[in-house]
Order: sequence, then C-alpha cells, then structure tokens
Amino acid sequence: MLKLNAGACVRSLAKNSECDKCEVVCPTNAIVIGENPLPSINFSLCVSCGACGAVCPNEALSMDEFNPTNFFFDFLEEDDNIISCRKNVPCISALSVEHLLSIAILKKDIILDMGYCNECEIASTCKPQIEKNQEEASYLLDAMESEVEIKLEDIRYKDEKEDVEPNRRDFLSAINLKTVAKTKHTFESEVKKATDELIEHSLDKKDIALLKQKKITDRRKLLFSAIKRVQKPSVYHIVDANEISFTSQKLMDESKCTVCQMCYRVCPTGALTSDLKNSKIDFDPFLCIKCHICHDVCESDAITLSSAYNIKEFFEPAVKNLATFRVRRCDECNVVFSTNSDDTLCYRCKIEEEEAKSLWGIK
Repeated sequence: MLKLNAGACVRSLAKNSECDKCEVVCPTNAIVIGENPLPSINFSLCVSCGACGAVCPNEALSMDEFNPTNFFFDFLEEDDNIISCRKNVPCISALSVEHLLSIAILKKDIILDMGYCNECEIASTCKPQIEKNQEEASYLLDAMESEVEIKLEDIRYKDEKEDVEPNRRDFLSAINLKTVAKTKHTFESEVKKATDELIEHSLDKKDIALLKQKKITDRRKLLFSAIKRVQKPSVYHIVDANEISFTSQKLMDESKCTVCQMCYRVCPTGALTSDLKNSKIDFDPFLCIKCHICHDVCESDAITLSSAYNIKEFFEPAVKNLATFRVRRCDECNVVFSTNSDDTLCYRCKIEEEEAKSLWGIK
C-alpha cells in the first residue's frame, strides 16, 4: 500500500514548488498533481512498484510491504548479488541511485536482473528509470575510482518455490484479538484499493509541525556510511552536475538576493542554513537532495545550480558560504534586520514609507 507523508513532500513547503517526479515516473498514472499542491493518488491503479518512492527527493512516498533501508541491510547479509523483481524487490526502480551506490560500494559487484522488463506492463517508465539509475551510479563509481560494477543482465531469476497468488480476502479469516489492529489497517487499505478515484491529501496538524524540522533522508545516511568505508580516490574528479540527480552545488548572485530568507527556511534537510542573526547563507552540498525548492521560491533567481560537481564533497563534506549580509538596526522601529544594501529602514518600515509617499502623492 502506497503512503504519502504530506509533511515530507517538498510541494507542501511552498506552493511554487515544481516537483512532479512521482507523477512522471508512475507507470499507471495513479499519481496526479493538479490544483491541490500535494499529489493525489488513485490507489486502485497503483501496482506498488515503488518507483515513485525512489525518485521522491525527500522520501515522502513509501510502501507498507517494502522498505529500501531494510532491504539494504538484508541484502548485505546475503551471499547472492542479484537484485530481481522475482526475488527481493517489487521492481528494481524502487531503489534510488543512492541505494544502488551504497549497496555497490559495500557489496562490490551487483547484478540487476532485467530479464522480465520487456514483457512487464509497467516497463514504459520503470525500465528507463532503472537504466538511468544504473548509468548514473556507474558514472559516479568511475569518478570515485572504484572498480565496482553495477551490471544489467537478462537473468530471468526463478524461485525454486512455486509462486502462489495471495487472496486479498484471506485476511478476513484470521481475525482475532491479537490481529484486530493489523486487520483494521489491512481492511482500510483494501477499501482504498477498491476505490477507483483520486484521493486528495492535505496537511493536518501533525504534518504542519513536521514542516519546520530539518531531516536528512535515510538513503543519504546510508550513502554517507558507505562512503566512509571507501578508500579516497587519488584525485577528486570534477563531474558534470547534470548527470547527478540527487545532490548539487549551488551558486549565489548576491547582487540579486533580496535577503528574503526563504531559501534556507524552506530547505527540508538543512543544506541551506544561516546563523542566529540571519547574517549569511551557508550551503552543505552533501545534505542537498536537489529538490529544487530553494530555486522555486527565489523570486529574483539569485540561486543557481553549478554546472560541475566535485566528488570531494562525498569524502570531505564542507560547508560553503554563499552570501554574507549586513545586520543593522532600523532607524524607524529599532528592529534588527539583514540587508545587502545601504538601507537604514527594515523591510516593513520601508514598505510603510513607500505606501505613505504614494498616499501623499510624493515620488
């Protein structure tokens, strides 16, 4: 069963967010982004491939029966190095580039079983996504001077045990006091799956409380832990930033910045930060999830993406200063404010002064 954590969705952080990755990758059009800021889901169309959760930058989408983090640890304990939709994942597209990188680094060579993709009904979007993830992960492994390989092979894995199609109504016969809570959840899930319509999502009080929290994704924690166990390359290579989907390096044009403070306030992971005085904007590339929300809220387009990415950020993460501002006390109201100009009035007093001049007919 697909679940949306509304408080983690970057579209909940600002109405200007352009993120639509889940909608684009969904092979059955079960996810739709319309007038409602948050994605709407038709659960009856969802085939639980998990691709949407893998492309979601902030892990807002997840499934009941498959957790990539749990899979990561279970797979490392196995002797086999095959990842297949007939063996251990609902679809290989349920694993992000970060998951593939982390697994490959610790497991060494891994094989992605593509043998069933050509005949699969969801191959239209999932197969290209798998190939894209493999290509990106391999590109970064080369840049890290790693000899590890992520291979695409037509293995067509078969389980020795005969697959039995589960009956969705079997759960009704297992009702007792110990399973009533689980049964209730399963029943509600079945009702959603049987409802052939888009279910809209909204923010409740719990979700709103989560909006201000800065949280690092589980997949980034896994990648950080895996890279710690890797020998540093002889040279920190500079790679094409357009080839990386999950992180970035940013540039700031201070002359365009209006010091509105929105970019680091909406950043879901804390990649963009300031100090108590709001006198600067710092950026940590390794915490960036490339959700683009800071760009979407920047009306002056002061923040831009660098065209290059230094692999050094994987091994020696460093916080960079993007902008520094003056901190002054307003001549009118005595409030402390940040500015990159010679203004002596805070923004509120400045607006009031402009409105007063307009009222009086003074230019």
